Amino acid sequence: MTVGGIISAIVVGLIIGALGRLVVPGKQHIPIWLTIVIGIIAALIGTAIARAVGVSTSGFSWLQLLIQVVLAAVGVWAVAGFWGRRSIGR
Repeated sequence: MTVGGIISAIVVGLIIGALGRLVVPGKQHIPIWLTIVIGIIAALIGTAIARAVGVSTSGFSWLQLLIQVVLAAVGVWAVAGFWGRRSIGR
């Protein structure tokens, strides 16, 4: 992976993570770096799922974006629940 690929993965992860965080109702008490990581993972898994179901992943695809944002929202929701319980137990 090139430096440009890493930078673009971070940017896409930031956008996908932010969109996923906006979809989840309420306030999420997780750090922004964790939102970015969730977004990057959701973007990668979402692209793989889109390819598996036959969605063209070259260029921009609304369906691919929808899959990625849904995965990011689920990820943010799950991690925020775990992160919140972890913080309360201290």
